Amino acid sequence: MAAEQQQFYLLLGNLLSPDNSSRKQAEETYDSIPGPSKITFLLQAIRNAGAAEEARQMAAVLLRRLLSSSFEDVYPSLPVEVQNAIKSELLLVIQLEAQSNMRKKICDIVAELARNLIDDDGNNQWPEALKFLFESVSSQDVGLREAALHIFWNFPGIFGNQQQHYLDVIKRMLVQCMQDQNTPVIRTLSARAAAAFVLANEHNVPLLKHFADLLPGILQSVNESCYQNDDSVLKSLVEIADTVPKFLRPHLEATLQLSLRLCADNSLSSMQRQLAMEVIVTLSETAAAMLRKHTNIVAQAIPQMLAMMVDLEEDEDWSNADELEDDDFDSNAVAGESALDRMACGLGGKIVLPMIKEHIMQMLQNPDWKYRHAGLMALSAIGEGCHQQMEGILNEMVNFVLLFLQDPVIASLLQTMEDQGNPRVQAHAAAALINFTEDCPQTLLIPYLENLVKHLHAIMVAKLQELIQKGTKLVLEQVVTSIASVADTAEEKFVPYYDLFMPSLKHIVENAVQKELRLLRGKTIECISLIGLAVGKEKFMQDASDVMQLLLKTQTDFSDLEDDDPQISYMISAWARMCKILGKEFQQYLPVVMGPLMKTASIKPEVALLDTQDMESMSEDDGWEFVNLGDQQSFGIKTAGLEEKATACQMLVCYAKELKEGFADYTEQVVKLMVPLLKFYFHDGVRVAAAESMPLLLECARVRGPEYLTQMWHFMCDALIKGIGTEPDSDVLSEIMHSFAKCIEVMGDGCLNNEHFEELGGILKGKLEEHFKNQELRQVKRQDEDYDEQVEESLQDEDDNDVYILTKVSDILHSIFSSYKEKVLPWFEQLLPLIVNLICPHRPWPDRQWGLCIFDDVIEHCSPSSYKYAEYFLRPLLQSICDNSPEVRQAAAYGIGVMAQFGGDNYQPFCTEALPLLVGVIQAPDSKTKENINATENCISAVGKIMKFRSDCVNVEEVLPHWLSWLPLHEDKEEAVHTFNFLCDLIESNNPIVLGLNNSNLPKIFSIIADGGVHESIKKEDLCGKRLANVVRQVQASGGLFAECVSQLNAAQQKAIQDLLSAP
Repeated sequence: MAAEQQQFYLLLGNLLSPDNSSRKQAEETYDSIPGPSKITFLLQAIRNAGAAEEARQMAAVLLRRLLSSSFEDVYPSLPVEVQNAIKSELLLVIQLEAQSNMRKKICDIVAELARNLIDDDGNNQWPEALKFLFESVSSQDVGLREAALHIFWNFPGIFGNQQQHYLDVIKRMLVQCMQDQNTPVIRTLSARAAAAFVLANEHNVPLLKHFADLLPGILQSVNESCYQNDDSVLKSLVEIADTVPKFLRPHLEATLQLSLRLCADNSLSSMQRQLAMEVIVTLSETAAAMLRKHTNIVAQAIPQMLAMMVDLEEDEDWSNADELEDDDFDSNAVAGESALDRMACGLGGKIVLPMIKEHIMQMLQNPDWKYRHAGLMALSAIGEGCHQQMEGILNEMVNFVLLFLQDPVIASLLQTMEDQGNPRVQAHAAAALINFTEDCPQTLLIPYLENLVKHLHAIMVAKLQELIQKGTKLVLEQVVTSIASVADTAEEKFVPYYDLFMPSLKHIVENAVQKELRLLRGKTIECISLIGLAVGKEKFMQDASDVMQLLLKTQTDFSDLEDDDPQISYMISAWARMCKILGKEFQQYLPVVMGPLMKTASIKPEVALLDTQDMESMSEDDGWEFVNLGDQQSFGIKTAGLEEKATACQMLVCYAKELKEGFADYTEQVVKLMVPLLKFYFHDGVRVAAAESMPLLLECARVRGPEYLTQMWHFMCDALIKGIGTEPDSDVLSEIMHSFAKCIEVMGDGCLNNEHFEELGGILKGKLEEHFKNQELRQVKRQDEDYDEQVEESLQDEDDNDVYILTKVSDILHSIFSSYKEKVLPWFEQLLPLIVNLICPHRPWPDRQWGLCIFDDVIEHCSPSSYKYAEYFLRPLLQSICDNSPEVRQAAAYGIGVMAQFGGDNYQPFCTEALPLLVGVIQAPDSKTKENINATENCISAVGKIMKFRSDCVNVEEVLPHWLSWLPLHEDKEEAVHTFNFLCDLIESNNPIVLGLNNSNLPKIFSIIADGGVHESIKKEDLCGKRLANVVRQVQASGGLFAECVSQLNAAQQKAIQDLLSAP
């Protein structure tokens, strides 16, 4: 045994070896040792005070890992006496251990074992550990007190179901340790333990209240420990702000003041100052309403963030650097910018903007480039964070900044971009301009376009010269993106400047082939394709062939591009834009494009499941992000390539949409890629693209025949239904639901089997129940003590999200009703009580609107069988015609229209009852205002349908003249077609009321038809358009009457009549 133990020490040494092959071999040997033997050897090594310190520490780490990852495989199978020996051995070793570091590692093992020895009912099966805790925490030996606190900090749930019983004891123990005047380390550790206990009980409100008076002690310890160069308690405070912000409420002012003071103290390290700022910024995200009551603190925090952003390196090289260094991203400047962005998002522009505007203006005018740089970065940060307020703030800034300049914001940005002495500042000015133009409405940009383009062109030419002479490229990269952003916003207004830029941009793509210019080349390819899309096919065609050749050359010359080459993602997006510009002509390029695109769309991310301590050593590693799974476990994912994958998937959607049957040959490989990606939870954009692609791929594949189409649908159907049931993100969920509805419309009757219906019914029922539950929860939040108008805004956002999902439930039901007709009604009955609940008078108007839309579909597609359910919806439907909400009125009026058209005889008396209500809405004084017009037009259409399909319900001769006076419909294009078709019926049957005595009404009819053309309510290629054209031609044949009719029209109306006649 001794010999084996000796060999094990050698093995531990090799596990620490810097030599890769020795270490790998040692890892394989270690893995092959059976679990129980591992425990024996590791415990032996830990206990042996004579062994090398490094080997003992390694043994402790390995034993903790073993208990963490393989407890169930190893520990329960050990004989009870061995289990008892391990437990008592560990507690004894803690007491004997002289080295503080080693003692902590043994405490970690004890905490891990204790965690695993709490059974499902919360019984702690290691009572000796609790006894040890109580004895040690009161011990005279500082090392033992530290050990007890360390174990409790590592596993605050150690008391299991006895916690409530010991609550006062735990509190007393923590208070006593926090007040230990002689030992700073005990004060620090007890504050961390108290914070860990609070975090572990985040949902236990009475407990949090009971422990609220520990917070002053924690804050005192934060302050103390920071000046001992220890930020562990400060990190705990950030966690509390993130997870249980309400715990801070009783002492919020003190918490904020402390954070502010530490943040402003230049004697502390950058990391500590950033952490102190993080407390305030986190609260702006997790407890915005609570923080908004302390605007004085926010007003003081903003200058601190701006001061951090000015904290840039003094050296000449930094401001002239041509590459962005990685360490730039840990700097105070970056932390300040991120804090500002997050705070603007968290608290909202109404609070943040007035506080910051003045500061930014002063910074942009400061002679020191660092202040100008920081001002621009701040403008970028708030630009992205508050784009709802963007327009208002831009207008104010335009009036406020630098009065002697024609346009302050853009002019000051352009001035800064011409700051030739500081390329960094120039690059960030260009970046701020990108943010500005992306969020800027076109109308606001146009007045400055000429000036903007002139400056951008001058800078581009100068920087292109610099690239040729000196090889510097940072500013040029940003300027090229600025040009793209301006073109993207300006759209066709960019046409006059096209020839100014295109030759230089093509020159860059042709000549910037060196490896260090890959990013510049990629951005230029993006710029060219965005300009092409902005100016349109006609203008771009002169260069389209050259550009396609350049892209093809790049694709073939660089077929061995490295996976991380930045050109790949720019190329992928550029191809898709070219497809949008060229349309069907793009199909010939697919064989070249699809290979790299499928490769990028198929990227599989690197993932790992780690325990939290391993994660800490990896988190420095480039590109890893972690999700805490609780119980000391974390899930890590390497994010490199994810954005590129999402872009590639989006581009596949673009090809399917643009090329339709031209994409048919690729549908099989694309659908096999996309269906599994509905569960790709690492990136929302990938799942959205996967969902979007489904109905488009079915459309593309139609040309391959019904059998192929059905196979493809079977491949995707289950995954879509499961996606609706399990998707956690509401934006992605709405996309999956929308796509599913579209797929059913494509596939039609018979596309779902009984299992599909059963699963779908359960899911939709769940969605509707969740909808009602969420509304109740929002009502509870409105009673909260922190409720204010900004909380109401965010509750409204939540409500909008919920309603959006409700619209998608309606979409799915619409597609099912329109495909399956009345056959589906028995299945629908499980949802009926919930839909009836939606249309109750006390529900919010969107509920009533969408509930009525669902019943409209039942009437339209399932009549006459729909009458079976009339008792549930008829009264609410009739009452809703005069509802206060125009959206509800519209849904009700549409329902009356389809009732007349499809409902059958049972509905006759209700059409009669509805008629005066519809007329009342149409004749109301404000019926044609913007918010009411859609509802009114649906009422007009409904009256027309009652006359057409239910003439026995109505005195047609009396109503018809009124109905004519309400035409034409402008807004609701679908209902406009119904009304024009009915008008044609009446004219073609020579209805005397419509034509008037001696055709005296024809000028009026002409003006109705002409107005329909002007407002694009008539499509001349449709059947309705052709019928109207025939009416006009018949009058044209009668000579003088035609001239009289046309003479009464204005120029736009006359042109509309000519267009109608010129249709083939």
